Amino acid sequence: MKNYTTMLTDRPEDGLLLVTFNKPDSLNAIGPEMLDELDDLFGSLMNDEETKVVIFTGAGRGFCAGADLGAAAAHEGSEHFSDPERFLKLVQERYGSIILNIRRIPQVVISAVNGPCAGGGFCMALASDVRIAAPEAVFVASFINIGLSAGELGTTYLLPRLIGLSRASEILYSGRKVTGEEAEKIGLVNKLVPKDALVKEAIDLAGPILQKSFPALKFTKMALNQNVDAPTLESAINLENRNQALMVFSGTFFEMVKHFIAQSK
Repeated sequence: MKNYTTMLTDRPEDGLLLVTFNKPDSLNAIGPEMLDELDDLFGSLMNDEETKVVIFTGAGRGFCAGADLGAAAAHEGSEHFSDPERFLKLVQERYGSIILNIRRIPQVVISAVNGPCAGGGFCMALASDVRIAAPEAVFVASFINIGLSAGELGTTYLLPRLIGLSRASEILYSGRKVTGEEAEKIGLVNKLVPKDALVKEAIDLAGPILQKSFPALKFTKMALNQNVDAPTLESAINLENRNQALMVFSGTFFEMVKHFIAQSK
């Protein structure tokens, strides 16, 4: 894994990649350079069969404050803001690709939210497979607070599926802060963990996942992605049947079954 300017990468264990957003002075806000580096990171992970789990967390007191609004303001009147079509291509779709890529990469993604998590950072946490948080975490869908629609970067798709439509609606319309304690209560995060133990807990959480085969994890994520919106139970089972047929002939099934039986005796 290459060195980045806006992110630190580490491999605490085989198969595990720890990514720490490293712009603490701006609460790890996402600017053009981080966008480029995230594109590169996701591109490398797309065909990486050695990495099974990716953990995202933030340096300093924040997880990610979302888009760097200072950088955005500096571009006012530039090519990026010359017309809606250019803005869509140069800005909006680039930020949206972060969320799509979190769901597209075959690795399991865990967000360890250590502090403020707003805007695009909030959406990154929503798109992750698992979320844990420190009590200091604060979640904000801040888009509506700066004159934008709260329907941004997948929030209106992901948030209702995690916490229900009514709760999601109130949070998105109001743009209010959701504390770590409330986030755990409503199911937005899996659990609260003391801040100084957050990364260790994320690594421990990854432990059992790392014991599984890469194809098994990849096909499980694929099924979750597609079957959350399956039109019928039959179509969901058809996809699962196809995946299982591929897995049985993957070369590891009978070996792992024998191991499982031996361990059960």
